[in-house]
Amino acid sequence: MKAAAIKGKKLIETVDINEAQSDGNKVIADVILCGICGSDIHNWDAGSPVGLVMGHEICARVVDPGSRSDLKVGDRISALPVSPCLKCDACLSGNIQYCPETWTHALGLSLDNPGGLTRRIAIRPDMVVKVPDNISDEEVAMVEPAAVGLHAVHLGNIEAGDKVLIIGGGIIGLMSGLFAKLQGASYVALMEVNEARGKRSVELEVADEWFDAKDENVINTLMEKSNGGFEVVIDASGNSAAVNSAVTACKPGGLVVLAGVATGPINFYSVLAVTKELTVKGSIAYTKREFEMVIDLMSHKRISVLKFLSDTVSLDEVQGAYERLTSGTDSAIKILVDPNR
Repeated sequence: MKAAAIKGKKLIETVDINEAQSDGNKVIADVILCGICGSDIHNWDAGSPVGLVMGHEICARVVDPGSRSDLKVGDRISALPVSPCLKCDACLSGNIQYCPETWTHALGLSLDNPGGLTRRIAIRPDMVVKVPDNISDEEVAMVEPAAVGLHAVHLGNIEAGDKVLIIGGGIIGLMSGLFAKLQGASYVALMEVNEARGKRSVELEVADEWFDAKDENVINTLMEKSNGGFEVVIDASGNSAAVNSAVTACKPGGLVVLAGVATGPINFYSVLAVTKELTVKGSIAYTKREFEMVIDLMSHKRISVLKFLSDTVSLDEVQGAYERLTSGTDSAIKILVDPNR
């Protein structure tokens, strides 16, 4: 069957792979839509591993329920793409996201488990989540990144009246802004290098103002706007400049959440974290409860994520979609892939 796979650095090609087959355990499902994630962009940028079929933000329809007796053919599903052991301390505490095994065989993130950039996939049964009928296919494909934003905001312990700074205007940053407002933040600022994305954040009402990260005086401006610093800063970029901006703009005694992923070492102004007595937390993925919580919020129309959707493309158009998302000038936030086009 047709799939989009990594060929080399910043290059995806359309290939033929074997169709997912039933083994009596895994859930076999036909992909309806699949989102392009920031972590996918890291793999695309590095060109590694060659042959990887990415895609872990999925909306799919059950073809074979495998060992899941509560599912039937035709049910719509999403899934946590992880592969936790369910035995370690992390798993037993409900935090499967940092189980040592959780990314080993992850859907769309490991060579042995092709993701949603193809037509039919096999999914670990206990990670499959059935979705209600009143959520659209597009919303289902955006549950996963929404859960990432929700987890970052939960770790930020945002309270009513807090001033929050989001660094990075991609889907995770904007989802974080959405949930920060839902938690009662009185002022949400967004710092972004891409002017088009910055303006979109305000238009979409997830940020009250946006600030150009390239402006030499941006930190001074932010400190003035926040009256001396933000109670919570969420970095959704993951580079040295962003992390240092986060600890600089955070008020003494404040909290910094690192939701962006850096693929290498970064330079960090630890003296600011020390002298301000900041709390700095890493944020990876989400709990299963948070994943289900997003579905519940969508079902009860408490959050609207379709406003973040920029385009839907075919497998043959995936390469162009990655180029748009990394251009630094395009306003695209979330691009979905329809592997059946």
